[in-house]
Amino acid sequence: YDPSNFTYPAGAYGCEVELDPETGKVTILNFTAADDFGNVVNPMIVEGQVHGGLAQGIGQAMLEACAYDADGQLLTGSYMDYAMPRADDVPAYTVDHSCVTPCTHNPLGVKGCGEAGAIGSPPAVVNAVIDALHRGGHTHVTHIDMPVSPSRVWAAMQAK
Repeated sequence: YDPSNFTYPAGAYGCEVELDPETGKVTILNFTAADDFGNVVNPMIVEGQVHGGLAQGIGQAMLEACAYDADGQLLTGSYMDYAMPRADDVPAYTVDHSCVTPCTHNPLGVKGCGEAGAIGSPPAVVNAVIDALHRGGHTHVTHIDMPVSPSRVWAAMQAK
C-alpha cells in the first residue's frame, strides 16, 4: 500500500546526559526536540502532545521493562513492579516547531504529531548514553539495551 498522498512529519531530537561512573546512574542534562508538523492548528495541544510523547519515550529508554520468569510469568504486571516516569524523572525540554513545511496533500497543510515525541526520544537517550560512555573512555561499548538502567550502564562500563 503506497498512496501518493502520504505525508510525514520530520524531526530531530538531541539529548545530553551525564553518567555517574560509580553507580552507572544516567542524568539527562539537556533534551531538545525539533519537529516539522506542517501548519499547526492548535499549538497548545501540539505542545502537550509532544511533551507527553517525550515523557513516554524517555521512560521507555530509561525505566520501563517487561520482565518474565523462566516459566513465562510476567513479573512486571502491576504499577508496583513496572517503572514508569514520574514528573521528577523527566527533564525540562526545549521544544521547537518553528520549521514549517506545509503538507501539499491536504487543504490545511497539516502533518501528524501524535507519536513524534515517543518515537524520537528513546534513540536520542540511548545514543547519548553511548556517546557519554565513549567520552568516558569506554569506547568498546557500541550497543546498550533499553532501559539504560544504572545496573546496565555500570555493567557496560565494567565489560572489556
